[in-house]
Amino acid sequence: HTRCSRDWSSDVCSSDLPQRGELVRMLGEELRANRTELGRLVTLEAGKILSEGVGEVQEMIDICGFASGLSRQLHGLIIASERRNHRMMETWHPLGVVGVISAFNFPVAVWSWNAALALVCGDPVVWKPSSKTPLTALAVQSLFERAAKKFGGAPKALSTVLIGSREVGEALADHPRVALVSATGSTAMGQSIAPHIAARFGRALLELGGNNAGIV
Repeated sequence: HTRCSRDWSSDVCSSDLPQRGELVRMLGEELRANRTELGRLVTLEAGKILSEGVGEVQEMIDICGFASGLSRQLHGLIIASERRNHRMMETWHPLGVVGVISAFNFPVAVWSWNAALALVCGDPVVWKPSSKTPLTALAVQSLFERAAKKFGGAPKALSTVLIGSREVGEALADHPRVALVSATGSTAMGQSIAPHIAARFGRALLELGGNNAGIV
């Protein structure tokens, strides 16, 4: 390839990948600067002890660092060919819109595990948080927008939060332009949305039926 597209989802120019990683690194900086405040909000909204709330934000910071480093390591193979003066090259393409449905027990970390990697790969993210924990999602979105403003040049609606009940999650599962749905929650929830995603040949990442005990 000889031309570089400046589109966020371009797979043409390898220099786009470190740029995406730089935005994710800057998001990590915003999270680090606001770790205690966001951790306290997790505690207030989800009911975790403060050390667990702050620890969850630290997980977000850590995945941003991992994803930023990964932005320089999305290699493709160069494969030998029996044709003379010919080679085959493996190139990774962005998947498309990634929908994230998160549960109340990890209200912010689960989003970051998905979003940091998706953004580096050139995929916009639509987040449907638990209806029990909307404030933490809005706070994280605000920090992302702050990082994007400092970064400059990031497309609008690269990260979007949709507040609502199960109908919003079902709309994500059914939407033909949502290439992948990553859903965390109950086994019943996964059994409900998986057929919808499969019916349109979408992709799904399902983390279901976890047990996080709350001892009162």
